[in-house]
Amino acid sequence: MSEQRKKILEMLAAGTINADEAERLLAALENNGAEQTTNKTQIPKNPKFLHVKVEKYLGSSGKHDNVDIKIPIILLKAGMKLGSMIPEDSKADLNEHLNGKGIHVDLNSIDSKDIDMIMVALSESSIDIDTDKEKVRIFCA
Repeated sequence: MSEQRKKILEMLAAGTINADEAERLLAALENNGAEQTTNKTQIPKNPKFLHVKVEKYLGSSGKHDNVDIKIPIILLKAGMKLGSMIPEDSKADLNEHLNGKGIHVDLNSIDSKDIDMIMVALSESSIDIDTDKEKVRIFCA
C-alpha cells in the first residue's frame, strides 16, 4: 500500500475527512498512477493556490453572486503552524463549538502533512459539485 493511500485511510479513520472525500482522493491517486504510466504527464507538485469557485446558473433564484476565491497555499500552511500553538484545552473548547455549528473538525488530528497531501491531490483532480442552482469547484493550481 502506498504511503499516500495509507495517509488518506488514516485521515478517514480519524474523522478528518468523510468517506466521499476519501473516495475522491483515492480516485485521484489511482487516476494519477494511470496517467503517469500511459503518457508520463507531470503534475505540479507545489500548487500555489487553493481555488474555490461557485457559479450560479442563469434563471436560478436567490441573491447570491458568483464566487471566485483564490487562497495562497502558503497562507494555509502558516495557519496550520499557528494552529499548533493553540493550547490543548482551548482546542477542545474550539472543537466543541465548531461541532455545535455543524463543522465536524478535530483540530488535534490535522497536521501540515495532511494539508500537503490534500493540496497535491486537489492539484491532480478537483472536487466538483453540480446542483440545479449552482456549480461548485474546489481545486489547487
